Amino acid sequence: QVHLVESGGGLVQAGGSLRLSCAASESIFSINAMGWYRQAPGNQRELVATITSGGRTTYADSVKGRFTISRDNAKNTVTLQMNSLKAEDTAVYYCNALRLSYGQAFSSWGQGTQVTVSS
Repeated sequence: QVHLVESGGGLVQAGGSLRLSCAASESIFSINAMGWYRQAPGNQRELVATITSGGRTTYADSVKGRFTISRDNAKNTVTLQMNSLKAEDTAVYYCNALRLSYGQAFSSWGQGTQVTVSS
């Protein structure tokens, strides 16, 4: 499994921006999809955004138009640019790597980074 390390979380006021980064321990070129998920206290982990190896992106409705996911295969990193942050964006954000191989799915998670948005 690929080792993932998130960074860039912190405390920001509502309306502000943060940029999260996820560094992978190996090449992400062959990883089928990279994504960001988040989990707020008392809630289940939910999808925020994903990007495939071909560059196709998907976003949760709650972040469309505010968040942008991108990947840099040369640097083995995935980035989540978060703008116009809201208090409800407060959560621990997790990076995920999904690799499909011989009909099996292999999923790796980072340790998470806290994002706190003050209203």
